Amino acid sequence: MPILDLYEHGDHRKNLAHFATLASLAAIDGEINPNEKAILEKFAFKLNISEEEFKEVMKKENKYPIETPHSGEKRYKRLFEFFQIIFSDHEIDAEERVMVEKYAIGLGFPPKMASQIIDKSIAIFTGRIDFEDYHEIVTRKES
Repeated sequence: MPILDLYEHGDHRKNLAHFATLASLAAIDGEINPNEKAILEKFAFKLNISEEEFKEVMKKENKYPIETPHSGEKRYKRLFEFFQIIFSDHEIDAEERVMVEKYAIGLGFPPKMASQIIDKSIAIFTGRIDFEDYHEIVTRKES
C-alpha cells in the first residue's frame, strides 16, 4: 500500500505528496547524494514529515509520480502552497531554491519561466517586492 494512502488528513497528505515529489526529483538522476539528502531533510522538517514517512519515501522501490496539474491556475496554487510551507521559517537557502526550481519545472513550467516565478515568489514571501508589484496586487479588482 502506498504511504499516501495511509493519511486521510488533507493538509498532511498534501505535504507528504509535495515531499514525495521532491524526493522523486532529487532521485531523477539516479542516486540521491548527501547534499540532496540534507536538503530533503530540511524540507521534511518544514513539511512535518515523520522519520518513518521519510524512510518510506526514500526507499529506492518507491517512485512517486510527479502529478502535473493541467490547469495553469492549479500549478500556481500548488507552487503557492509550497512557498507557504518553505517560508514557515521565514527563509530559503540556495540549495532549497534549486530544489524549488526543479519542483516548478516538474509542475510543468518552462525552465526560464520557473526561474522568474521563483524569483518573484521569493521577493513576495520575503517582503522585498517593488512598489509597482505591490500596487498592482493591492489595487487589483476582485473578480
